[in-house]
Amino acid sequence: MSDPKKQKKPSRQQVYTLLVQIGRKEGDGLPEKATGAALMCFASGVDEAEAVRETVAILKQADTAPLDVTGYGTLAEREADGQEIDTEERALMERALAENAVIVAQMTPFFD
Repeated sequence: MSDPKKQKKPSRQQVYTLLVQIGRKEGDGLPEKATGAALMCFASGVDEAEAVRETVAILKQADTAPLDVTGYGTLAEREADGQEIDTEERALMERALAENAVIVAQMTPFFD
């Protein structure tokens, strides 16, 4: 029998778009001559600070060296800024929310 007082509250999670710059670290999986990379990530969190913390923690577990994170806001905030978000990007955002996950949508290595 379920207790009516223990109904699940609606999730306050939102998905944030983050650009993470990473440096080199042994075993990071970047191309041999790369000096680092930029990762476009979609991360869920109750606020942007939580999304950033989770993203940095997961990237460190993946043997990368996060250096800097720039937040671009939620889907609604990005749309309000006039950005166009394509279907593929929306699908990745929905997946990040559904799985309470960090999704690396794009990786761009840096070279000297």
